[in-house]
Amino acid sequence: MNLLALETSTEACSVALIHGDEVIARSEIAPRRHAELVLPMADALLAEAGLGRHALDVIAVGRGPGAFTGVRLGISLAQGMALALDVPVVTVSSLAALALEAPEDDAAILAVIDARMGEVYAASYRRDDNGGLVALDEERVCTADALALPAANRWHVVGTGWTTYRDVVRSHLTGELLSAEGACYPQARHVAELAAQEFAAGRATAPELALPIYLRDKVALTLVEQGKA
Repeated sequence: MNLLALETSTEACSVALIHGDEVIARSEIAPRRHAELVLPMADALLAEAGLGRHALDVIAVGRGPGAFTGVRLGISLAQGMALALDVPVVTVSSLAALALEAPEDDAAILAVIDARMGEVYAASYRRDDNGGLVALDEERVCTADALALPAANRWHVVGTGWTTYRDVVRSHLTGELLSAEGACYPQARHVAELAAQEFAAGRATAPELALPIYLRDKVALTLVEQGKA
């Protein structure tokens, strides 16, 4: 199987390629430069693997949540490439991809992204025995103060929401905090890992049905909300 994965939902722009049993990836923290970087990254990986685009079997993409522009870019590129190549698309939660940045053990994982405007995107997971994830709650957007978490004895926390709301997030954890890393972003290599499982299970979709997940429909505070009116 040859699978190309894109992840552009946050400040990190990344691309990964599964070629047989090998996974190769490129990633760069590059706010506002995703559009210029992502396709050259993809071409570089294909060249490294000695593949042409028409050798791809499926395109995978982080569907969000995250920055509106980044999520739209990733979905649009995945749809365009898949349509041109006549291959299906697998969409993967960007929060799930982020969760795989956590250490590999049986502790609960909180993936939490700073959503700006005083809010976070969040979801909790636990690793399964097959390298995938079991969701412990639903993806959501909320204020850090309103972050309700499932009960767990041990936790890992990953994502920029930890950097911004460290004390508040810590107060919501019901058990021991084993690790916390704020400088983590969803990565295409993890999108690829999760998408490969979905593809093998027959859960790919037609390109036009690959949809973004925003979780909210507002991108900025009003002047009243900012206290400037």
